[in-house]
Parts: sequence; C-alpha cells; structure tokens
Amino acid sequence: MNGLKLVLLMQRARDALFSKIASTGFASFGARTRILLPFRVGNAHRIAVGSDVLIGPGSWLIVPRLDEPSPTIVIGDRVRMNQTSISAVQSVVLEDGVAIARGVYISDHTHGFDDPDVFIRDQPLARVAPVRICRGAWIGQNAVIMPGVTIGAGAVVGANSVVRDDVPPRCVVAGAPARVIRELTA
Repeated sequence: MNGLKLVLLMQRARDALFSKIASTGFASFGARTRILLPFRVGNAHRIAVGSDVLIGPGSWLIVPRLDEPSPTIVIGDRVRMNQTSISAVQSVVLEDGVAIARGVYISDHTHGFDDPDVFIRDQPLARVAPVRICRGAWIGQNAVIMPGVTIGAGAVVGANSVVRDDVPPRCVVAGAPARVIRELTA
C-alpha cells in the first residue's frame, strides 16, 4: 500500500470514529451518517441528522439560541453537504436527498443593525423566519439562503446566488438576488 492510500484510509477511520463518538451528542443521528473533519458544531443536542448523510469537511452547524423546544436544525436522509454553514434559532429543515455544494450559507435569522452606537454583532437578531429546502433540491457553490425561504422540491440554486424569496419546485434560480431563469421539465 502506498503512502497516499494509507493516509486516506487513516482519514476515513478517523472520521468514522469521530462520527460514532459525536453521534451521541445530537438530538438524533442516523445510521451510516459520516461527519468529515474538521467540523464545528454548537448545541448539537438541537440538531437531528438522518441516515446516510455526509457532512463534508469544514462544515459548521450552530444553534446560537435555545428558544425552540424541538430540534432547530433537521437534516433528512441522504443529504450531502460540503463546507456548509447553517445557523438556526427557529428552524432550518433540509429534506431528504438535498445536495449542497461548498461554501453555502443557510440561516433563519439576520443581525439587527438599527443602533449606530452598537456593533452589529452585538445587536439583537432580526428577521427570524424558518427555512426549508425541499426534497432533492440542489444548492450551488457559495449560495446564500436567507431567512423565510422555501426552496421547492427538485429546484436548483445556481452558484453565487443570494436567495431572498421562495423558489418554486423544479425551477432553476440564479443571481443576486436569485430569480427564476428556467423551469425543469419532467
């Protein structure tokens, strides 16, 4: 076995062991789910992860406030994400089969910025609204999904898009702000 194969084998074993140990801290954690290191998480007990999920290296899942009684981030079965950041105080749901490219940011809230005498990071959260990404949707590289957005089943969000409004099922959106550029045929 050459050196590269050995290193890759060791990384897989490390990630499998980390996933097994980390799984106990989540609200739920499905079978055959893997988290690849490095990984950051805040309040994992408010995050439910389905089966056969792959959370790629560099991902960050955070629930910064504990206002809601149930899981705040819900990740369905067979979701794939790569270097994704999700921040939720109310609800972010990724349904089954969602694919997320690297550099994507998803949040159900924004920071306030009304008081000019207070740093923006220290101002209260504003515009809290649930986010849902429906079954089989695909989110392109570096996209941003804003509070209150629902992305329909089988929809595609183009790379570098900023999604401020709902996306209909089986449509392609792109741009900043994102707009429908095409409907997908059956």
